Amino acid sequence: MSTRTPPVSEGAPALVPAPPSAPTRPRSAPPPGARAVVAAVLVALAGTALLNAPPPATARTAPESAAGPESAAGPESAAGPESAAGPESAAGPESATTRSLTPSGSTAPDPTAPDPTAADPTAADSTSADVTAPDATTPDATTPGSTTPDSATPDSTTPNSATPDLLAAPVHFAGKAFDTCEAPSLTVMKAWLASPYGAVGIYFGGRGRGCPVQKELTPSWVASAHAMGWRLLPLFVGSQAPCVDSLAKRKYAIGSTPVTQGTKEGGDAVRAAKALGIGTSSPLYLDIEAYQRGDTNCAATTLSFVRAWNREVRRLGYLPGFYSSADTGVRDMETQRRAGTKDLPEVMWFARWRGQPALLTESVLQPQAWTPHARIHQYAGNVTETYGGRTLAIDRNAMDAPVARVTAPARFAARVPVPLSFVASQRP
Repeated sequence: MSTRTPPVSEGAPALVPAPPSAPTRPRSAPPPGARAVVAAVLVALAGTALLNAPPPATARTAPESAAGPESAAGPESAAGPESAAGPESAAGPESATTRSLTPSGSTAPDPTAPDPTAADPTAADSTSADVTAPDATTPDATTPGSTTPDSATPDSTTPNSATPDLLAAPVHFAGKAFDTCEAPSLTVMKAWLASPYGAVGIYFGGRGRGCPVQKELTPSWVASAHAMGWRLLPLFVGSQAPCVDSLAKRKYAIGSTPVTQGTKEGGDAVRAAKALGIGTSSPLYLDIEAYQRGDTNCAATTLSFVRAWNREVRRLGYLPGFYSSADTGVRDMETQRRAGTKDLPEVMWFARWRGQPALLTESVLQPQAWTPHARIHQYAGNVTETYGGRTLAIDRNAMDAPVARVTAPARFAARVPVPLSFVASQRP
């Protein structure tokens, strides 16, 4: 009941006191002002009758209209104490137009409001110029040779727990890949769209690279190759095992402080990747060439270096991957995995040149090791292939693993025409 107007009495009409008696005068000569006194008495009696009459049906709406604080239905409608027109609807404490709170206490979006991300295609990603979304020509995720961002990132590729909310999910590619010592020109990359390969390994950094001068490898090259549909595997060839087999690599041997050295080179790798437009959540593959088996001191030094490199790369928001010979570096990492050692690589790229892919049947790895989406098999090396009239010396790989997230804006990409024949069927 409203408290804005006083309640109406339901008792008997109140009596109006009679006016004081006047001296009697003859009718023929009424005293002056007598008519005025009679008129006043009649008005008083009429007012009393009006005050005690029942209120009309619209009496509650008279003080405040429908546009006022209380609606035309009154403070309490026939629906009950809380009507739909009142402060709280009959449906509950909040009306249909009231924005409810989520469990976290934040305001939930109005279901009738337009989706704020619909007008801004970059709202789903903190990097507005990210071009990692699959192209219209990119094979479907369900077919071999496909690229797909994981909706649920497996444990094997989870970034550092301190930063997972800030990072996008890794992008994976399943199919064939090749790597070559020096990044080919964009003209060659265009010609090789006719090949069975969908990803390419690029040696983007490290003091131990066989081809340290990469004249083609620039942010523009990265953006352009990615825009063509190529997926990139960044390889870092830094310090090597003290007992490395290759005599040419001995001068890059890990020193007496492997942890410090590994941490520094991990930071170097991230900086070099960022400079090329390779974003966080990308894998960076540390290349450790084959070394002598049975040298426990050498293996221990190498392991300390690799673990420190992994920690730093992971801390900076990237995925530490590992490339090595199946019989040395990969075998040792698998031994450490079985022992429960921490800070191991999250992706395993193993070299065993048998001529045919054996991605899930490598003998030194247990079947569940580095799965799912965390293996690359280099199954042939130093072979020559020609596509579109362009010849390269390459290593062949089969993979189901993360690839680079390219953050270089698409406008940096060179204008290299992509043939209309570039379709999913060319990515076996």
